[in-house]
Amino acid sequence: MTNISPFKVDIPQEQIDDLRARLAATRWPYELPGVGWDRGVPVGYLKGLAEHWRTGFDWRRAEAAINAFPQFTTEVDGQRLHFLHVRSAEPDAVPLLLLHGWPGGVTDFLDVIGPLTDPRAHGGDPADAFHVVVPSLPGFGFSTPLAGPGMNAARMADVLLEAMSRIGYERFAVQGYDLGAWVAPKIAAAAPGRVLGVHVNALLTFPTGADGEFDGLSDAEHRHWERMRNFNDAYLQCNSKRPQTIAYALTDSPVGQLAWITEKFKELTWPPDGLPEDAVPRDRILADVSMYWFTATAGSSAQIYYEEITASGWSSGDSGSTDGEDGEDGASGTDGASGWAVQRGTVPMGVLVSAHDVTIRPWAERDHNVVRWTQLTDGGHFLSLEAPDVLTRDVREFFRSLR
Repeated sequence: MTNISPFKVDIPQEQIDDLRARLAATRWPYELPGVGWDRGVPVGYLKGLAEHWRTGFDWRRAEAAINAFPQFTTEVDGQRLHFLHVRSAEPDAVPLLLLHGWPGGVTDFLDVIGPLTDPRAHGGDPADAFHVVVPSLPGFGFSTPLAGPGMNAARMADVLLEAMSRIGYERFAVQGYDLGAWVAPKIAAAAPGRVLGVHVNALLTFPTGADGEFDGLSDAEHRHWERMRNFNDAYLQCNSKRPQTIAYALTDSPVGQLAWITEKFKELTWPPDGLPEDAVPRDRILADVSMYWFTATAGSSAQIYYEEITASGWSSGDSGSTDGEDGEDGASGTDGASGWAVQRGTVPMGVLVSAHDVTIRPWAERDHNVVRWTQLTDGGHFLSLEAPDVLTRDVREFFRSLR
């Protein structure tokens, strides 16, 4: 099967009514007094957000925002793939593949599609125009069900390469964050001749256990490593070890799914002492949560963690470093014996680092052909939502020299 079919999001009204009924019937847990966000999302905060989801949030409006862009589906090796495809009117536009992370989806990029495809209408140079393709990664959104086990980042890359060929783009650029920053280099490694360049934000870098790899790190880079080691990875442990078990709770309880994702918006956005809606509007967060809820993809979207951490044999604990420090606690993939080491990429890469990110430059340059490095003084994990103008500008500037 090589055909591409038009698609439109159209959630049945009975599913929306069911969501509201479930929210109204929520059984709320007891909460220890005075602990704030230290032990998870506070009940008082979540009650207010859930009530807005039930009575104030307009899914049809969010649905219309997605449907404002052309959408399609295709099937690659048994895997259904959903994607937005927006062509620029500019004759020299470059195809650009935008890859989301977890817990994200195609809604992450709604604010950057217009500026990227039509810079002329958004105060930019028309020479910087892109044709944009925004897929729901396999297991996310409407790219379900998963075709089976083994859908790791490399297989996702193969699916996306085939999809881009079907769309008609043999040579293209790639941008990704979080999981997307993991898949993007896999695409470049699989087909370096087809990829103009790779731009990433929220890129993770790890030690390999090689002698001296901590030598010469700046104080800021040592702080990045310390933050990685101490990061609350409870969600990662669940997703990577028992994705099916946690899926029952998240698929059956909308408040459970809401808390699971809202916590990430709290921990990963900027400023760190703010609330999630200080960085991303509540309705944009709820559009993202609603997408996971209506597509029942809590479990399938978590499978990538199992494939990349548990199934691949990553081990937790010792980083294999020579500076006497222990590695990040949890399934970090930093054990020298299990091997984080990757074959260094050859495709040019641009790295955008927000104030929240923990990317360590020497390790990034060890693994990738980094030709541009942009360090921000603010901004969080979800730059396409938090600072779409900043992301758009850096993408334009990076690919300008590669066109």
